[in-house]
Amino acid sequence: MAAVSGCKARAVDDGAGYPGDEPAYARTADVPERVEPDGVTVLVGDPRARVTVHLFEDPRCPYCRQFETSGGGPVLAKRVLTHEVKVEYTLASFLDGRLGGGGSKRAVNALRAALDAGKFAEYHTVLYLDQPAEEVDGFTDARLLELASEVDGLRTPSFDAAVRTMKYRHFVDASEASFAAAGHYGGHEGPGTPTAEVNGHRIPPEQSAILYQGDVFDQFLTSVIDDAA
Repeated sequence: MAAVSGCKARAVDDGAGYPGDEPAYARTADVPERVEPDGVTVLVGDPRARVTVHLFEDPRCPYCRQFETSGGGPVLAKRVLTHEVKVEYTLASFLDGRLGGGGSKRAVNALRAALDAGKFAEYHTVLYLDQPAEEVDGFTDARLLELASEVDGLRTPSFDAAVRTMKYRHFVDASEASFAAAGHYGGHEGPGTPTAEVNGHRIPPEQSAILYQGDVFDQFLTSVIDDAA
């Protein structure tokens, strides 16, 4: 596990091969998660899964909330449990600059702190379910800590301090820089949010509707998984 941090105990190792008939993770809390060697990409899922979905998201983005709560997100979470897919996250905070405030940065910092506790995926779900309106800078320290109380075992003195002091400010800035370097969309730095890349192939904006239709996204993932078998 050299050169990575924020890991929980892993149900499988990184050895060659594929899980095959590996039992499904019982719950999201059991899924491995870590920061990748680049220092900014968050990996959730069995590292040996044949299919990788890379998501670019901003915590304040309402379209990300739509994806995560009623679109492809719940489908993706189920595929992670069965070892078929792993998910990579690049966490952006560009909406703070457009809308004012610092809620995206504070939320990304809190997510990074949750990763240290092995609870990134659980907290990520909670933040999108309880996302404030885009124009409201609602991810305050107090609100982030209140929402963290919904994740069993996340609220600790170290987590609370990390949220209040912006302990992972460098991660926040580096993650935003990685997002900005990933391409341009609509005349702005960054590919837009949410954007998904599946096994290295980016879903173009004109086809992004599949992200918001759970059944369609499920069919799409099935075809990719079958092709990768």
